Amino acid sequence: MHKIPRRVWLEISREALASNYRAVCARVAPAEVMPVLKANSYGLGVLPIAEVLREAGAMRFGVAEPYEAMQLLPLERSVHILSSILPEEIAAMIEADVIIPVTSLDGARLISRTAEKLHKFASVHFKVDTGMGRLGILYDDAFSVISAACELPGMLCEGIFSHFPLAYNRESPVTPAQIAKFKALLARLSQSGIYFKYVHIANSDAVNNFPDSYRPPFNLVRTGINLHGAFDAQGDRSLDIQPVLTLKTRLTAVRELQSGSSIGYGHTYTLKRKSLVGTISAGYADGLPLSLSNLGSVIIRDRLCPIVGRVSMDYTNVLLNGVTDAQIGDDVTCLGATESQCITIESWAQLKNTHPYEIICSFGNRVERRYI
Repeated sequence: MHKIPRRVWLEISREALASNYRAVCARVAPAEVMPVLKANSYGLGVLPIAEVLREAGAMRFGVAEPYEAMQLLPLERSVHILSSILPEEIAAMIEADVIIPVTSLDGARLISRTAEKLHKFASVHFKVDTGMGRLGILYDDAFSVISAACELPGMLCEGIFSHFPLAYNRESPVTPAQIAKFKALLARLSQSGIYFKYVHIANSDAVNNFPDSYRPPFNLVRTGINLHGAFDAQGDRSLDIQPVLTLKTRLTAVRELQSGSSIGYGHTYTLKRKSLVGTISAGYADGLPLSLSNLGSVIIRDRLCPIVGRVSMDYTNVLLNGVTDAQIGDDVTCLGATESQCITIESWAQLKNTHPYEIICSFGNRVERRYI
């Protein structure tokens, strides 16, 4: 049976990914870098991505929940759950030597009891809410909770961390206040003889905007979006990183339509003159934002072709008036760069009124991931 190629595919550059990891490492040295590979590495494929990063030197990975952690165990690197742990998940994570977050004293006690039953130590990092307002030990309770939890049996209390909600905004006073609060907590704990091997608070935005977040006492940073060569639209772009992915499809049809012809669902676009119109084999089911309708472009034969009409589930129409030599089967770059043109993740995010994380996570299941 003949193998049928996919009509839509992502080209993911291993070289760019490794280069971006090394750029983050150089920025934050001597702090260690933990790549965050949650949500199937933002939908790009966790194991191929993790293997590249391991070869580049990564010694640990961060994920959101236990299923993601289990996928990474064959790589023989430390795996951290960075969000929360449910009671029924604790035993399996201890048995697998996954590093568990402690977000309450009750949770710490349950982890301790489970570790004792298993005759193992549970490696934990205390998660402190210094201002994120989502998960973690409330800051005002942190000293007493951590002090008590460190006395529990079966606990290897190796780390402590927090998280930023506004690190993309260099002018906001919130992030410096969080850093100051966290340092004050560390100082108070050290006065009681409590120290940690790993202390971390910096995320990708902080690596770009707040150097104090990766200097002592901090010795570990977490990064996700920067590894993919993208930035928060509101953040600084001080890192020397490059885009990792290119989204491509094929030109399915080329037709000459008369002036006055209306295009696509809702007839949201009407041709003002006779035009060459192409149809590409990608739509919102593949990750093209609906907001590209009548606003975005694609690249065909290294020329920008405006999107006309509403983006539909499987197909999108484009004007080919500037690409009269276009032919059915031509490659179409929806996202990424060609010789002289570029469509960025950030530009899509701005059109969609969202952030780059959502764009990267949005590519559909029928989009083939090709690691080049």
